[in-house]
Amino acid sequence: MDAVLFDMDGTLVDSERVWGIGLAELAARAGGTLSDTARLAMVGSSMSRSMQLFRDDLGQPDRPEAPDVEWLTDRVFSLFADGLVWRPGAMELLLAVRALGVPTALVTSTGRRLVEVALKTLGPENFDVVVCGDEVTMPKPDPEPYRTAAALLGVPINRCVAIEDSPSGVASALAAGAAVLAVPAELELPPVDGVHLRTTLVGVDPAFLAGLIRP
Repeated sequence: MDAVLFDMDGTLVDSERVWGIGLAELAARAGGTLSDTARLAMVGSSMSRSMQLFRDDLGQPDRPEAPDVEWLTDRVFSLFADGLVWRPGAMELLLAVRALGVPTALVTSTGRRLVEVALKTLGPENFDVVVCGDEVTMPKPDPEPYRTAAALLGVPINRCVAIEDSPSGVASALAAGAAVLAVPAELELPPVDGVHLRTTLVGVDPAFLAGLIRP
């Protein structure tokens, strides 16, 4: 195993719930209510895709996107700044991987401004590379984010383990060629060939991750 590539929202920290708060408040400002179906469809998606789902769900297809993105980013920024809660077992696994000197990357659909706030909880020293959703041409589920992380680390992607929680993220990592460990948070994940499913990161250690790499 040459590197471990971590998703952020829903994988390392319980920030999907924070996004849910911001989106619900934004919907109320727009005079509507965001459906559970639309909210769950946004999990792991880019901001652009999420805003498209938001407008469609509220029946406001012509609603300007930029003001909503600005308001939502500001609101989630303030919520992130209050501190984020680690997902069970996530901090222990991240620190164990770092203790062995294995390179790590944070690969997220979230934009850089919010990631910098989240790193106050996660610890910027815990990642050799950070790939944000607004710094790639094609976000998840495209393989570009994970391929970019591996390239920046200087390691072959097939020697990397990616840890994800959403269908979009799993698809991205799998298409990139990484070994994939999926731990669902907000969404159930169906069995997929080449994807290792667990209900929690509790009990997962670097040796387990290394065992996911195919010879």
